[in-house]
Amino acid sequence: MTNKNETVTGRFAPSPSGRLHLGNLACSLLAWLSAKSRGGRIVLRIEDLDAERCPRIYADLLEQDLDWLGLGWDEGGSTGGPHGPYYQSECAEIYTASYQKLDAMGLVYPCFCSRAQLHAASAPHTSDGNVIYPGTCRGLTPAEIAEKRKKKAPAYRLMVPDEDITFTDGCMGKHTENLLQDCGDFYLRRADGVFAYQLAVVVDDARMGVTEVVRGSDLLSSTARQLYLYRLLGLQAPQFAHCPLLLAADGRRLSKRDGDQSLENLRAKYTAEEIVGKLAYAYGLQPEPAPRTPESLIPEFSWAKVPKEDVCLPEGLF
Repeated sequence: MTNKNETVTGRFAPSPSGRLHLGNLACSLLAWLSAKSRGGRIVLRIEDLDAERCPRIYADLLEQDLDWLGLGWDEGGSTGGPHGPYYQSECAEIYTASYQKLDAMGLVYPCFCSRAQLHAASAPHTSDGNVIYPGTCRGLTPAEIAEKRKKKAPAYRLMVPDEDITFTDGCMGKHTENLLQDCGDFYLRRADGVFAYQLAVVVDDARMGVTEVVRGSDLLSSTARQLYLYRLLGLQAPQFAHCPLLLAADGRRLSKRDGDQSLENLRAKYTAEEIVGKLAYAYGLQPEPAPRTPESLIPEFSWAKVPKEDVCLPEGLF
């Protein structure tokens, strides 16, 4: 784990395409507690790569919600700090430099496949429904690329080797993925020029000095690709802890479309301490859903208490 002399730096990295829901909030609480229980710091980064889907008003509301809940951050967001910009929509030049470094290694190639083609193809799919890219455009000749460009602007992918990447997750334990067979060549940049999450998150976590990434278990499968990028770019990789997802009582995944579980509606019904206490209970951090402040949970926090399976909200908890 983290070197004893090194300050733990965790982060919140929400994508503000709507109001916070309980799932985002649970992840933010665990990230905050994991860092603070070891005397660490928290960086707030706004993942608004797709600026059209993420208007600034949601980023501002998100800060107000975190503040109201007692989940303060030490740098980032509108507060600023020494590692800005903290809004991904302002970082295109930074991502371009890393992208060019990978391109110079001969590992980047244009891809003309549409989403519909990929999903219709017989390419294998991951358990979460993503297509494992079969390398369709990997071997295109310069002439074929020039011809295809006349009809369609390409996205750009990173070539991956047939290699196993193994790491120990702070919550889920040991995890191995094969880059080629489990992930496939992955996007670095969309056809409209927007950089992909995989590249942006690696570059940002490294430049912000993040030593621990706590996020939902739906992103566990991204980790091998990101560790590969850290290595190629010569950057120090953080530790990872993927927390179980919060599911509705009927087993559905919570999303920003579930208005009943958005913080906007929950704030009208509960105090901040009630919300934090109920989440702490759902994640095994306390034996009953009594009101708590995040601060009061610090001494008792341990990843050993957090379940490894997705958490179904008990009926009537919220």
